[in-house]
Amino acid sequence: MAKGFYTLLIAQFLSAIADNALLFAAIALLAKLNAPSWHEPLLREFFVISYIILAPFVGPFADALPKGRVMFLSNGLKFAGCVMALIGMPPLYAYAIVGVGAAAYSPAKYGILTEMLPSHKLIKANAWMEGTTVSAIILGPVLGASISANNPYLGIACITVLYLLAAAFNYYIPKLPIDHQVQQKTLWFLLRDFWHAFIT
Repeated sequence: MAKGFYTLLIAQFLSAIADNALLFAAIALLAKLNAPSWHEPLLREFFVISYIILAPFVGPFADALPKGRVMFLSNGLKFAGCVMALIGMPPLYAYAIVGVGAAAYSPAKYGILTEMLPSHKLIKANAWMEGTTVSAIILGPVLGASISANNPYLGIACITVLYLLAAAFNYYIPKLPIDHQVQQKTLWFLLRDFWHAFIT
């Protein structure tokens, strides 16, 4: 595998396990704050809505910069969302900030594989990427529930450290040449290009 690939895998695993742990920490925080019961089902919606609203823009953003740097910035945004929760921002809004970071992170983590590796290694690389993601999906809820059971703030603080570690690994991913630039950076072009891709 190419230089930096395993650094990418570690960063992806740390970020993904933090994403999946945070939901359970945020649920525990809602309970501690005696938030209305309808806040809990909204948590996931506040996270996912970023993927929907930002869909036309996160791909071009990932293509505009070296993808390792996009992942670094995205983890920084997730880190900021956790810090906001720790200093008193309502969990729904803090979790939405993390969702924006996650939406920006996704196209970069897959797009970087085609820039980092030759085509004959992409199936193996994608299998490693999916393997780390599935492992994080399984382990994240266990971690989030266990570290947040008695003290949600401690749980979120631990998750904040995970995002910080993920960003540190992202920082050391080799800076690769930008593969292709968006032809135009206007809102109309981005929406039209996204619609064309969607229809195709």
